[in-house]
Amino acid sequence: MANEVAGEPRPDTLKAAALESKAWPYEEARKLLKRYDKGAPAKGHVLFETGYGPSGLPHIGTFNEVLRTTMVRQAYAAMSDVPTRLIAFSDDMDGLRKVPDNVPNAAMLAEHLGRPLTKIPDPFGCHESFAHHNNAMLRAFLDRYGFDYEFLSATDCYGSGRFDEALKAVLRHYDAIMGVMLPTLRKERQATYSPVLPISPKSGIVLQVPVEVVDAEAGLIRFDDGGETVTQSILGGAAKLQWKVDWAMRWVALGVDYEMAGKDLIDSVTVSSKIARVLGARPPEGFNYEMFLDEKGEKISKSKGNGLSLDQWLTYGPQESLAFYIYREPKKAKSLHMGVIPRAIDDYWQFRGAWAAQELPQRLGNPVHHIHDGAVPAETLPVTFGLLLNLVGVLGEASADQVWGYLANYVPDAAPERYPALDRLVGHALAFHRDFVAPTLVRRKPTAAEAAALRDLDAGLAALPDGDTAEDAQTLVYEIGKAHFGKEALRDWFRALYETLLGTSQGPRMGSFIALYGVENSRRLIAETLAA
Repeated sequence: MANEVAGEPRPDTLKAAALESKAWPYEEARKLLKRYDKGAPAKGHVLFETGYGPSGLPHIGTFNEVLRTTMVRQAYAAMSDVPTRLIAFSDDMDGLRKVPDNVPNAAMLAEHLGRPLTKIPDPFGCHESFAHHNNAMLRAFLDRYGFDYEFLSATDCYGSGRFDEALKAVLRHYDAIMGVMLPTLRKERQATYSPVLPISPKSGIVLQVPVEVVDAEAGLIRFDDGGETVTQSILGGAAKLQWKVDWAMRWVALGVDYEMAGKDLIDSVTVSSKIARVLGARPPEGFNYEMFLDEKGEKISKSKGNGLSLDQWLTYGPQESLAFYIYREPKKAKSLHMGVIPRAIDDYWQFRGAWAAQELPQRLGNPVHHIHDGAVPAETLPVTFGLLLNLVGVLGEASADQVWGYLANYVPDAAPERYPALDRLVGHALAFHRDFVAPTLVRRKPTAAEAAALRDLDAGLAALPDGDTAEDAQTLVYEIGKAHFGKEALRDWFRALYETLLGTSQGPRMGSFIALYGVENSRRLIAETLAA
């Protein structure tokens, strides 16, 4: 039944299998086992972190990092009894460098360029600041998905003094940090670079100016602020760090053990790791994943708003399908657009259907094991999402109740309460068809040869016996195709069926579609096509 979960292995059996599994979350988790091979760290837990810059609206790339990190955390928990924590960190003290393309009140935001994101008014008018708005969006989505995490704000950590000791360490090792950073910068940038970004007491802007360390233990620096020499503390939120130095300082101050990052940040990870060592700490474990691309092959950007939003995916597909798409091949660049959703849904259900019968090593390599943390629901899906889309495509404007009426042709016990996951997919199919499929459907006229084959198919359907029609109809479709097109050209026959009956270039297994849509309805569809 729907909420039943397949039996789980004993913890010792799972641990032994996980230690040998080649699934990437287990491979990543074993880095942490090696990191603390003598037991728990002094702080008593292993700390995972994900970072987010709230200069734009959260997107799937942000969610991707939290999900993948959570999967590594779950994998580690299967192999170790050491407690874990996950921090979702918002770099919301960063100065706004450019106005995002996908937010309202751009002119107002432009007036606040350079100020910390938590000091800029919310262009949407519903939160304390722009950063508070974006942070709330991120947390709402992470909460909706059910992630176990703790949210931390850079503004809170700097302002409360939580980072003060680490900031003093940055000043104590100022020259060594400059020695790491300067070789990575262009010559003109080297002349003005400082790891410390004081916040102007006059304008409130995060300044990018050279600084002089006055007293490391007191946290004092000296800098020029619009022609005036200012001596000011960097403690208590009066300054922040350049982000590569900030990243390293954060690892040290919080005791971060694991953080992954996109492939575009490989050099940044290397530099920040060197700085963490300068500060006397071991940098975290992690790996670099490939980036998501939009339909044009361009990198998804939160400031551009290209690619899919979180809400868009969840309008047209369930959460599990998004998690499935994110899990697979993390080191391979993947397109992220509306067209990938149907395939992700069906692939998820194919892997889910196979999970229960698999041996434990195969289960641990199955994406659904990591999506559901080993507690994979037992509900099955009697039809594919692709087939649902084809049904809805033929029905046109239909209600969920009408779709369920047709499902009864194919699934004897079809009912929303018995198949709640299928019921949710019906809603997704109706939405996807309405917004993306319907505008593209164009049924063409059959050629003379195709029309002759369709008339034979109609006659064959009329002669089918009552009962289970899917296999009978599929056999009939094959036989007519071979008779009219030859065995070698069956692909032409199927394409003709899809283009003339369904209005698409690709389609479902026709026997299954005929059984789902109903023999009489399928014959009526053929008649309409022949009469067109």
